[in-house]
Amino acid sequence: MTDADNAAAGDNPAAAGANEQAPTSRVGEGSGAQPAAEGPPGEPTQSVADMTVEDLVTLLESTIVERDEYVATAQRLQADFDNFRKRSVAESAARVESGLGRLAEALLPVLDACDAAIAHGDESAGAIRNQLSAVLEREGLERIVAVGSPFDPNLHEAVMHEAGTAEPTVSEELRIGYVWKGRVLRAAMVKVAG
Repeated sequence: MTDADNAAAGDNPAAAGANEQAPTSRVGEGSGAQPAAEGPPGEPTQSVADMTVEDLVTLLESTIVERDEYVATAQRLQADFDNFRKRSVAESAARVESGLGRLAEALLPVLDACDAAIAHGDESAGAIRNQLSAVLEREGLERIVAVGSPFDPNLHEAVMHEAGTAEPTVSEELRIGYVWKGRVLRAAMVKVAG
């Protein structure tokens, strides 16, 4: 086009269209306005109507890869969150158990005092001891059976010893020992024969 043609085309839009060559057929032609396809950052974007089939296939493949990466990231985050939640629940339960164990250990002198009162003939302490013992046993407190059992340094604290010919055996219990949910709260204080 010459300068005169350009000037005429600027004044007359129909003349400008007549002087241009008709575009070649592309995918999506005639379907109205097409959204622009997004390219990598920094590259110019191209409308879907101007893209070839190969370009569309490449765009689709890259979109599928990107989608798969987002799905994998979301799944990883979900798994991390689930693990965090499970770990938090387990830690919370462990803190509660630890607190209950400390409370039970703090109440052992009360049981000892009730036992001492009963041993001195005060039967009124028996009801308190039975109620407290029942509550603690329901929560996981167990009395260590000592008298007549083989000596076990994990469960028994030997403070006295008497001669004997057999394997070391607990002959007398001087203070009751307790286990809280499988963990020794207080070893039984015992006299050992053997």
